[in-house]
Amino acid sequence: MKHIFVAATGQHVGKTTSTLGLVVNLYDKGFKVGYCKPVGQKFEDIDGLIADKDAVLFSNFLHFSMNPDLHSPVIIGPGVTKRYLEDKTQFDFERRILDAAYQLENEYDLVVYEGTGHPGVGTVVDLSNAKVAKMLGCGVVMIVEGGIGNTIDRLEMSLALFRQENVPILGVIVNKVYVEKKEEIEYYLQKWLTAKGIPLLGVLPYDKSLSFPIMETINQAVDGTVVLNENCLGNRVEEIVAGSLIDVEEFTTFKNILLVVSYRRLDEAMYKIEEIQRLKDLPTSPLSGVIVTSEGRHPHGVERTDFTNQYLLDNRIPVINTTLDTYGSVVKISRIEVKINNKTPWKIKRAEELIRAHVDMDALLAKLDLKVKL
Repeated sequence: MKHIFVAATGQHVGKTTSTLGLVVNLYDKGFKVGYCKPVGQKFEDIDGLIADKDAVLFSNFLHFSMNPDLHSPVIIGPGVTKRYLEDKTQFDFERRILDAAYQLENEYDLVVYEGTGHPGVGTVVDLSNAKVAKMLGCGVVMIVEGGIGNTIDRLEMSLALFRQENVPILGVIVNKVYVEKKEEIEYYLQKWLTAKGIPLLGVLPYDKSLSFPIMETINQAVDGTVVLNENCLGNRVEEIVAGSLIDVEEFTTFKNILLVVSYRRLDEAMYKIEEIQRLKDLPTSPLSGVIVTSEGRHPHGVERTDFTNQYLLDNRIPVINTTLDTYGSVVKISRIEVKINNKTPWKIKRAEELIRAHVDMDALLAKLDLKVKL
């Protein structure tokens, strides 16, 4: 066994981020590493073919030529589950996955396969994470979010599916652990996992930068319309400030700030931002973007149509117009589940650093019976 299946106890626990970090660090140890997302749900069009979004991300970052048949062999798109339940003989999912694996495993030293959602996802089409891992003959690295009781509960439930299929567990990586709780969490999870005969490969500290959204994501969250500087939607946001609270004392940082303000108070807010920039002697504007709200009173958009404030133009700050009020906008933004993607290069770099610093790659290689090549 020399191939890895990365699974997670649920969505949004950092599976893709961890997978990316593992692939890069395996590459740095001298291995020729392949990647595959055997079963995908969210997809993009690639020259008339569809491929999972994570596979596209990996191809762009790792610079391999995307071939959906190899790197994203099965997509469970809209309507597929119903058609499968009606007549599964019209689908050849298992053959597609095994064909992709055969080609990749003959080209690379080892292949990292990324699972989908929690371990049971795909069961409806007989492609649960556990069944796919068994089909591929992989060992599993399980990603779980940090904690003690809830984390152990989720691990027990998730690992049971792999045990049922007799899939070996290579180890567990615990993600998003607050620094002040790291020592305690590591102690108790190590104790529980050791009793199960499962290695604790690493405990990754919570890194706030991985949760920073970009303006494009925020625009989608508030169902907004970009009215100024649309080409700057890649700006990242680290803090949110309401227009009614603009004051030096309200700022915990003076960079990458999202201003959420009523259309009635936009000019006043911009004046205050200019003053803060001058008082703090900031070389650039502290703003990443501005959301102009309609106070919730205008279902078809705000009354104001002219957003050509000179400060916004001079500093190339993207402005988004939403029908929501300020409170509604902040609530929508707070609920964003930030995903790593090609427009967040700092997250890709940080994922690599976190795995290198906090995961015992040698222990993982030992479980795979592999030795560092470099």
